[in-house]
Amino acid sequence: MEKPPIEKPRSEKITGAGAHARRDPVLLLQNIPFAGFLGVRLELAGDELTGHLPFSPHLIGNPMLPALHGGVIGAFMEITAMAQLGWHANFEHMPKPIDVTVQYLRSGKPVDTYARAVVNRVGRTVANVEVSAWQESRHHPIATLQAHFLTG
Repeated sequence: MEKPPIEKPRSEKITGAGAHARRDPVLLLQNIPFAGFLGVRLELAGDELTGHLPFSPHLIGNPMLPALHGGVIGAFMEITAMAQLGWHANFEHMPKPIDVTVQYLRSGKPVDTYARAVVNRVGRTVANVEVSAWQESRHHPIATLQAHFLTG
Protein backbone atom coordinates (compact mmCIF):
# COMPACT_ATOMS: atom_id res chain seq x y z
CA MET A 1 0.00 0.00 0.00
CA GLU A 2 1.46 3.32 -1.06
CA LYS A 3 1.38 6.21 1.36
CA PRO A 4 0.22 9.59 0.10
CA PRO A 5 3.01 12.17 -0.15
CA ILE A 6 3.46 14.27 2.94
CA GLU A 7 2.87 17.92 2.30
CA LYS A 8 4.94 20.40 4.20
CA PRO A 9 2.84 23.05 5.90
CA ARG A 10 3.15 26.32 4.04
CA SER A 11 3.81 29.42 6.01
CA GLU A 12 1.09 31.91 5.25
CA LYS A 13 2.29 35.04 3.48
CA ILE A 14 0.63 37.90 5.27
CA THR A 15 -0.02 41.04 3.24
CA GLY A 16 -0.46 44.55 4.51
CA ALA A 17 -4.20 44.14 4.02
CA GLY A 18 -4.25 40.89 6.01
CA ALA A 19 -2.21 42.30 8.89
CA HIS A 20 -4.32 45.46 8.94
CA ALA A 21 -7.56 43.45 9.00
CA ARG A 22 -6.27 41.48 11.99
CA ARG A 23 -4.90 44.65 13.64
CA ASP A 24 -1.60 42.80 14.12
CA PRO A 25 1.40 44.55 12.52
CA VAL A 26 3.76 41.82 13.75
CA LEU A 27 2.36 39.61 10.97
CA LEU A 28 4.13 41.86 8.45
CA LEU A 29 7.50 40.73 9.81
CA GLN A 30 6.81 37.12 8.78
CA ASN A 31 7.62 38.18 5.22
CA ILE A 32 11.03 39.56 6.26
CA PRO A 33 13.27 36.76 7.65
CA PHE A 34 16.12 39.15 8.50
CA ALA A 35 13.76 40.95 10.90
CA GLY A 36 13.66 37.75 12.96
CA PHE A 37 17.45 37.50 13.01
CA LEU A 38 17.74 41.09 14.22
CA GLY A 39 14.91 40.65 16.74
CA VAL A 40 12.81 43.51 15.34
CA ARG A 41 9.45 44.11 16.99
CA LEU A 42 6.60 46.39 15.97
CA GLU A 43 4.36 48.32 18.32
CA LEU A 44 1.07 49.86 17.21
CA ALA A 45 -0.26 53.14 18.62
CA GLY A 46 -3.38 54.25 16.78
CA ASP A 47 -2.44 53.74 13.14
CA GLU A 48 1.26 54.48 13.63
CA LEU A 49 3.92 51.80 13.94
CA THR A 50 7.06 52.09 16.02
CA GLY A 51 9.90 49.70 15.29
CA HIS A 52 11.76 48.34 18.31
CA LEU A 53 15.22 46.78 18.03
CA PRO A 54 16.10 45.21 21.40
CA PHE A 55 19.83 45.29 22.07
CA SER A 56 21.70 42.04 21.60
CA PRO A 57 25.50 41.51 21.60
CA HIS A 58 25.42 40.03 18.07
CA LEU A 59 24.34 43.46 16.75
CA ILE A 60 27.64 45.11 17.74
CA GLY A 61 29.82 46.20 14.85
CA ASN A 62 32.69 47.84 16.75
CA PRO A 63 33.39 46.08 20.05
CA MET A 64 36.01 48.69 21.03
CA LEU A 65 33.42 51.50 21.42
CA PRO A 66 31.05 49.41 21.57
CA ALA A 67 28.66 50.52 18.82
CA LEU A 68 25.85 48.96 16.82
CA HIS A 69 26.81 47.90 13.31
CA GLY A 70 25.77 50.51 10.74
CA GLY A 71 24.23 47.81 8.56
CA VAL A 72 22.05 46.70 11.46
CA ILE A 73 20.78 50.26 11.95
CA GLY A 74 20.14 50.70 8.22
CA ALA A 75 18.38 47.34 7.90
CA PHE A 76 16.25 48.05 10.97
CA MET A 77 15.11 51.37 9.49
CA GLU A 78 14.40 49.77 6.09
CA ILE A 79 12.32 47.04 7.77
CA THR A 80 10.41 49.70 9.72
CA ALA A 81 9.77 51.62 6.47
CA MET A 82 8.51 48.51 4.67
CA ALA A 83 6.24 47.58 7.57
CA GLN A 84 4.77 51.09 7.87
CA LEU A 85 4.22 51.28 4.12
CA GLY A 86 2.57 47.85 4.07
CA TRP A 87 0.39 48.83 7.02
CA HIS A 88 -0.46 52.28 5.61
CA ALA A 89 -1.37 51.24 2.09
CA ASN A 90 -2.70 47.68 2.62
CA PHE A 91 -0.70 46.24 -0.30
CA GLU A 92 -1.24 42.69 -1.48
CA HIS A 93 2.56 42.25 -1.68
CA MET A 94 5.32 43.70 0.44
CA PRO A 95 6.84 46.75 -1.28
CA LYS A 96 10.34 46.32 -2.71
CA PRO A 97 13.05 48.95 -2.13
CA ILE A 98 14.19 50.89 -5.19
CA ASP A 99 16.72 53.15 -3.46
CA VAL A 100 17.62 53.75 0.15
CA THR A 101 19.72 56.58 1.59
CA VAL A 102 20.84 56.43 5.22
CA GLN A 103 22.33 59.36 7.13
CA TYR A 104 24.24 58.21 10.21
CA LEU A 105 24.13 61.04 12.74
CA ARG A 106 25.49 59.46 15.94
CA SER A 107 27.07 56.23 17.06
CA GLY A 108 24.47 53.61 18.01
CA LYS A 109 25.05 52.69 21.65
CA PRO A 110 24.55 49.14 22.96
CA VAL A 111 20.96 49.85 24.09
CA ASP A 112 17.48 49.36 22.60
CA THR A 113 16.80 51.35 19.44
CA TYR A 114 13.47 52.65 18.13
CA ALA A 115 12.33 53.89 14.72
CA ARG A 116 9.26 55.52 13.27
CA ALA A 117 8.44 55.84 9.57
CA VAL A 118 6.38 58.46 7.77
CA VAL A 119 4.85 57.64 4.40
CA ASN A 120 5.14 60.87 2.42
CA ARG A 121 3.51 59.75 -0.82
CA VAL A 122 2.11 56.61 -2.41
CA GLY A 123 1.82 56.78 -6.18
CA ARG A 124 0.71 54.19 -8.73
CA THR A 125 4.11 52.50 -8.78
CA VAL A 126 6.40 54.25 -6.29
CA ALA A 127 6.11 55.27 -2.64
CA ASN A 128 8.32 57.68 -0.68
CA VAL A 129 9.07 56.97 3.00
CA GLU A 130 11.21 58.68 5.67
CA VAL A 131 12.42 56.99 8.87
CA SER A 132 14.06 58.34 12.01
CA ALA A 133 15.84 56.06 14.52
CA TRP A 134 16.67 57.00 18.10
CA GLN A 135 17.72 55.51 21.41
CA GLU A 136 17.29 57.63 24.55
CA SER A 137 15.28 60.48 23.04
CA ARG A 138 13.26 60.78 19.86
CA HIS A 139 14.56 64.36 19.61
CA HIS A 140 18.14 63.05 19.21
CA PRO A 141 18.07 60.62 16.27
CA ILE A 142 21.05 58.36 15.64
CA ALA A 143 20.17 57.93 11.95
CA THR A 144 17.60 58.85 9.32
CA LEU A 145 16.54 57.07 6.15
CA GLN A 146 14.95 58.25 2.92
CA ALA A 147 13.64 55.50 0.62
CA HIS A 148 11.58 54.83 -2.48
CA PHE A 149 9.68 51.56 -2.81
CA LEU A 150 8.14 49.81 -5.79
CA THR A 151 4.46 49.36 -5.02
CA GLY A 152 2.94 48.15 -8.25
